[in-house]
Amino acid sequence: MIEKAPKYFEDEKTIPRMVRLQSDGLLKKIQDEYLYWDKIKYKAKECTPEELWSAIKLHRYLRSKKVKFGKYEFKYIITDYIQRALHLFDMHIGGTLGSNIGIAETDKTKFIISSIMEEAISSSQMEGANTTRKKAKEMIQQEKKPRNKSEQMIMNNYITMKHIVSHKHEAITPQRILEVHKLISKDTLDDKTEEGKFRDNNEVFVVNHTNSEIVHTPPDYSELTTLIEDLCDFFNNDREEFIHPIVKGCIIHFMIGWIHPFTDGNGRTARAIFYWYMLKCNYWLTEYLSISRIIKDTKSQYERAYQYTEIDENDLSYFLTYHIKTMEKSFEALKEYISRKQKEVFQAAKFMKIPGVNDRMAQILKLMHEDSERILNIKEIESRFNVSNFTARQDLKALVDMGFLEIIQVNMKKQNFIKSKYFNEILRKNKV
Repeated sequence: MIEKAPKYFEDEKTIPRMVRLQSDGLLKKIQDEYLYWDKIKYKAKECTPEELWSAIKLHRYLRSKKVKFGKYEFKYIITDYIQRALHLFDMHIGGTLGSNIGIAETDKTKFIISSIMEEAISSSQMEGANTTRKKAKEMIQQEKKPRNKSEQMIMNNYITMKHIVSHKHEAITPQRILEVHKLISKDTLDDKTEEGKFRDNNEVFVVNHTNSEIVHTPPDYSELTTLIEDLCDFFNNDREEFIHPIVKGCIIHFMIGWIHPFTDGNGRTARAIFYWYMLKCNYWLTEYLSISRIIKDTKSQYERAYQYTEIDENDLSYFLTYHIKTMEKSFEALKEYISRKQKEVFQAAKFMKIPGVNDRMAQILKLMHEDSERILNIKEIESRFNVSNFTARQDLKALVDMGFLEIIQVNMKKQNFIKSKYFNEILRKNKV
């Protein structure tokens, strides 16, 4: 249980204390990290913890902006840290002139597919999907039918992310939110009739499963129509007071989780709608970011950001700070991933010395060279390189004709491909 903060009080020393905290740098540090009472109380030196808290709260009151959904009012402030991060995001993940991140035009589709898979897997694992990343990727790449609920959750997320990418410039409506939920929850809920349906009762609570404590009671179901309509208006329209699009996206993410409009699948839906909003606002690099992977690794902080917001007078800055830190980590992870993949492309280039081998075939050869037990099929090649069935067949057939691969006939129609026993010998002959 999060400790309840003391009530704000103001005396003749509160304003001078706030000014002094500003001048010595402590206030900036506290605000940039956006600490709650449970951390702030240990930082009091020249005053009581309660006096320090009141000075911090006064500074937040003075800088806060407000947003309203239904009868509920929320506030937030844009700290120096958030402003700095938003500037960097504007330079690197938005705009229409491309990015200096180093994604070659020919590799963009491949990276998008990989990122969508990562997002689908991580978002599902957060909600309890229990399978390895390797198995999940193989299922998606080879278009295997999900065998259990965990695999179904991951496949649903993948299909939903692709759906969002193809509809990213469209406005959102309550019906489209229901469509996203239906896609994301297919065959994973205890009651199938709840797929793509707003809850019609109040028998939904957010519970800390370690101690069965209720940490959030969502609004009454009778308020859902108004809240969802207000959320759609917030998503689709600019307000008189400018709100930075990334801040709006974070608020949209928070609100779906807070409103909790579904019996299950609220978290996955919230993250999916966040992606939709970011892509709609032309933050095109969001397509490459796997934010859920970072959230999954910091899930307790994610949950705590929701709790801090609610317990401290609906102050969204706790959630904004956490979410933007997550985006920073995701962007850094993307840069590392691209650097690693570019090294792999460079390493695959040596296979292109072989006459008749194109870029895709070179990467297949590198894959088989590094993993002798690998079994390929046509569906995986289609998915991995985003090519047609015909092109995938042609590439694999050419490698069979060259002697690098062997065919295993699975049934009358399906074929698998494995490394041939002559693979290394042919490489030596081609001086690879």
